[in-house]
Amino acid sequence: MSKSKVTVYTARNVRTMDPGRPEVQAVAVLDGKVLSTGTIESMQPWLSQYDVTVDDTFKDKVIMPGFIEAHSHIWMSAGFVSLQYIGPLPWPGPNGMMKPVETVDDILALFKKIDAEEKDPKKPIVAWGYDFGKQGGPLDRDVLDTVSKTRPIFIMAWAPHYVHLNSPAIEMTDIKQGDTDPHVHHYADGRLSGVFTEAYGIMHGFGPVMSLIADASGVDGLNYFARIANNAGVTTLADLIFGIIDWDAELKDNIAATADEDFPVRMRLTPHGAAVLAKHGDKAIDVLKDLRKNETDKIYFRGLKFLTDGSYPLMSSMVGFPGYLDGTNGCPGDSASLSELVAFMLPYWKAGEQLHCHANGDEALNMTLDALAELQKVYPRFDHRFTVEHYSMSNPMQARRVKALGAIASVNVYFIAYRSLLHRTKAYGPDRAETVARVGSLEREGVTFAFHSDYPQVVVPLLPLSAVTGAVTRIAEDGKTVIAPHEAIDVERALRAITIDAAYILGMEDKVGSLEQGKFADFTILEEDPFEVDPKHIKDINIWGTVLSGKLFEAKEI
Repeated sequence: MSKSKVTVYTARNVRTMDPGRPEVQAVAVLDGKVLSTGTIESMQPWLSQYDVTVDDTFKDKVIMPGFIEAHSHIWMSAGFVSLQYIGPLPWPGPNGMMKPVETVDDILALFKKIDAEEKDPKKPIVAWGYDFGKQGGPLDRDVLDTVSKTRPIFIMAWAPHYVHLNSPAIEMTDIKQGDTDPHVHHYADGRLSGVFTEAYGIMHGFGPVMSLIADASGVDGLNYFARIANNAGVTTLADLIFGIIDWDAELKDNIAATADEDFPVRMRLTPHGAAVLAKHGDKAIDVLKDLRKNETDKIYFRGLKFLTDGSYPLMSSMVGFPGYLDGTNGCPGDSASLSELVAFMLPYWKAGEQLHCHANGDEALNMTLDALAELQKVYPRFDHRFTVEHYSMSNPMQARRVKALGAIASVNVYFIAYRSLLHRTKAYGPDRAETVARVGSLEREGVTFAFHSDYPQVVVPLLPLSAVTGAVTRIAEDGKTVIAPHEAIDVERALRAITIDAAYILGMEDKVGSLEQGKFADFTILEEDPFEVDPKHIKDINIWGTVLSGKLFEAKEI
């Protein structure tokens, strides 16, 4: 008998997400990895070789592979939630649940109160969470100047696709009158409107106070979000714009956080490709190789992120004919031209890197797929796993083209239950809003896809079981309307999208996503079996907590 110790976890049921052995009664763990699955009797050829402990902690519960959040923003968001909160929903913050601010008039009243009470006349008001779709608006320069023409006001919208500044704040930036960048917005008379968008607008518009975000992020911020993930049953988190604010600080903090044995999640960090290329040029690939020297069992650096448009909930997605309800359209992402986007991507593509491209609108999706087609013409590749991120608005033939080009998709299905009815009348109209997240079309075309929340940079929670309910039922935010029912999928496929298929999207399918021999012993522990309850109830299943490499992490109130 080996001196190595094996722990066998028993359960009411174990859903492995391995189609060959989908249900078992126990999982044996050796050195943080799955040794065997089955029953205690069937595993005896292995168990007889080791010193075995049977752990019945989960005997009345259901074990699943640890859930995977395939697209989030953790480090920078820890800084956002530390700012003055002005969002429209109750939202967890470092000091407890934050109160909602329901309308734009309420936001202005709050700012006037802060301005009156703050003795330092030059101290900026720096806020986060504005959602034009829910709260109304606008919050541009002239409106914010009604609060104060002397105190700077900086607002980060809920997602870092928009910032809003008053006149004193604009004066603190390096943005000058007449700047022709498309992300710098102007009034009809040519004045700066105080509204700046996407990477260029954010970095320049929020630059004077960006240090507040960096200072409030750090290891404590990562630990805070890891606890949120743990409560949601998540054991692997992907952060899909690593290094955009402070490369060195983000690297240092993520390494420090994941080195702690009590940190309950694995991290997969994906840099912003255009930013790395702009900073390092021909040495960008070498920078990525050096970055990977920091990998451990709990931190990975994979892929590059690009953007072709703005935010779905902030209504800056790029869509085709006939545009928005008001006749406008959204904002371009990294590039307004296909040729420039391809130029950003090509060095990484030739180096064999996985590319992730943010596309919310159907027009942005066209550009994304056109870019992939151009890359394939120049340098054909197989199993490239080019991933369309968000895949919010699309048509069935675009799903077919995704398949034809060998791409895959990471879909924000939360918009079904949180935004689909709202955007019938705000920006997109009923045709696009009601068919958001067409996972049924992706399934019919044989495309591999995952789910994600983009937490916390869209106005949805981090709750993978809610994503499953949304994808299976397609029930909208009123709790009764079913939108585009033929785009629904079954429970098994939906659960794959937060486990093994999500692992595949992240290039980690050999490590996580299913309970198979040799993979990490990462579990999500549920009080009920999602295959056995009414699909409407899946989102309500209580989560005991998680297991990471055999170590138990019980969920705790934040």
